[in-house]
Amino acid sequence: MGDREPNKKRLLELLRAPDTGNAYCADCGAADPDWASYKLGIFICLNCCGVHRNFPDISRVKSVRLDFWDDSIVEVAVVLQFMTHNGNLRVKAKFEARVPAFYYIPQANDCLVLKEQWIRAKYERREFMADGETISLPGNREGFLWKRGRDNSQFLRRRFVLLAREGLLKYYTKEGGKNPKAVISIKDLNATFQTEKIGHPHGLQITYRRDGHIRNLFVYHESGKEIVDWFNALRAARLQYLKLAFPELPESELVPFLTRNYLKQGFMEKTGPKQREPFKKRWFALDCHERRLLYYKNPLDAFEQGQVFLGNKEQGYEVYEDLPKGIRGSRWKAGLTIVTPERRYVLTCPNEKEQQEWLESLRGVLSSPLTLLNRLTASTESGHSSR
Repeated sequence: MGDREPNKKRLLELLRAPDTGNAYCADCGAADPDWASYKLGIFICLNCCGVHRNFPDISRVKSVRLDFWDDSIVEVAVVLQFMTHNGNLRVKAKFEARVPAFYYIPQANDCLVLKEQWIRAKYERREFMADGETISLPGNREGFLWKRGRDNSQFLRRRFVLLAREGLLKYYTKEGGKNPKAVISIKDLNATFQTEKIGHPHGLQITYRRDGHIRNLFVYHESGKEIVDWFNALRAARLQYLKLAFPELPESELVPFLTRNYLKQGFMEKTGPKQREPFKKRWFALDCHERRLLYYKNPLDAFEQGQVFLGNKEQGYEVYEDLPKGIRGSRWKAGLTIVTPERRYVLTCPNEKEQQEWLESLRGVLSSPLTLLNRLTASTESGHSSR
């Protein structure tokens, strides 16, 4: 019993030790991890700890602060020596020696299925170790995903085919059909996990341009590994395309553009261009990489109702807190105004917290310089709205 406090003190010292990486979760990078896998020699966060518990033959976890660390449970002296010898950076160097550039490494705020499959790929399947098999690009892929209907909420089984070399993703409504329902260019494709919005822990949103609009596909698969493999296959195909399209750019500059999450999403109310129209509640999504603010009637609509291209301040784009004088008719009073060279967009948020989050996100986009990839769409998509 008397050894518990010294043992715990030593673990806390290891957490704070410099040049170990222990201050951040070994799997998702979350700050201040509170759990330790004493079988792997790493410190992890609570969320990743839940995944590690599922394979006790590979990883054994205990809370650094809440659990007892004494010889009645584990051989603490051996464990402490093992934890001291290893640590997050050393173990990551071993299990992440050869992670492909296209493979998405989840961050602290990412959904559980991404973290789970990353952890299983590292420690259970050992896919990225230096002495493992050579990892090649996924290439073509074919399989079935459950897709939400465009005009209803029913998910139906659809066959998807990815042709990486041709840069195309196709899907078919009939299992053995020869004519695809849609042929999607990898050039215009994005994929992002939207589990809460879709209402499924493996929910993936695929977007692409179609006739000047953004088309959304909402899909899932029962298997977490299958849906994450699809996600990474799409990223690999995107990398292949971008390398051909931008041969002068290093791979490290292309990777951030493989897929992207929305910087912020949520409901706001908007009025029309004359600012006398009734305010209507709309779902907004901010795509910071393409510098677009998209809005929809409902979060799971197949097409956006409108979109606003966001340049930078030097081009005359700005966002202001509050509403222009004389604006009436909004139920929500926490307002903001987006100024573009073409018009002003007057929006209101449900509360001040949402207002400040939107302002911070929008200002972050407007203050960032346009990249080469941004400029490809800026000239034709600048500051327009369909409604």
